[in-house]
Amino acid sequence: MEKKQNELVFRLTVKQGVECFRPQKTAQALKQCIDRNYVHVLFKETGTELGIKLNSNFCDFTDASFENASGKIHMEGGVTLNYDKVKCIAEIDLSTCEGTGYLEPLSDEEYESFMK
Repeated sequence: MEKKQNELVFRLTVKQGVECFRPQKTAQALKQCIDRNYVHVLFKETGTELGIKLNSNFCDFTDASFENASGKIHMEGGVTLNYDKVKCIAEIDLSTCEGTGYLEPLSDEEYESFMK
């Protein structure tokens, strides 16, 4: 029997506006979160805020200047939302700490492999 996907998870699989504002909406605060491998991402359309455990192997910060709050970053990490394991993928502009993101559902095995 196949598990039915949660409605909220399904709504967040579409690319949409996100922002990183915890603990502050600044590039320096976001950098501190990245250094801890844990970032809060708010999906603005639904008001859903998720704490994402980053997988640094899939993140790209090469175009980022956190000191100057410029450039864009690519983040990927995992979280369990309403009992569904998902990968969160987000592109963030450091000048605004906003961008786009979406969720990608994963099986238990895919999640375990991704989060290693």
